[in-house]
Amino acid sequence: MANKQKAKAVRELRRRRHVRRRVSGTAERPRLSVYKSLRSTIAQLIDDDKGVTLAYSVSGPTAGKGTKTDAAKAVGKAIAAQAVEKGIKKIVFDRNHYLYHGRIKALAEGAREGGLEF
Repeated sequence: MANKQKAKAVRELRRRRHVRRRVSGTAERPRLSVYKSLRSTIAQLIDDDKGVTLAYSVSGPTAGKGTKTDAAKAVGKAIAAQAVEKGIKKIVFDRNHYLYHGRIKALAEGAREGGLEF
C-alpha cells in the first residue's frame, strides 16, 4: 500500500512541475494558483517576478449549505472581484497537478463570470 501512495505522490509532483515550467505570472498578467484540500478550496493571484501574492480567497467548510463545487465557484467569483478592484483583467491559470474537472473547473468558471480572462 505504501508503494502505491508513493507512486501517486511522485506522479502528482511530476505533473505539478510540468505545469509550473510553462506557467508564470507577471504584474500585468498574474498567475491564478489553485489548491484544494478535502474541506476547502484556495485561490491566490501571484506575481512571480516580485514573488508576492496580490489577492487571496478561500472557501471554508460549507456547513451543509451547498456542495464543495458551489463553494469553489464562489471562491472564483471572489478572487475575480478582488482582481478587478486592483485593475487586473487578464491572468494565467495554474491548476497545479489537478485535472481540469470538478472544483477546479467550477473555480475557473466563477473567475470568468467575475470578469477575468484566461
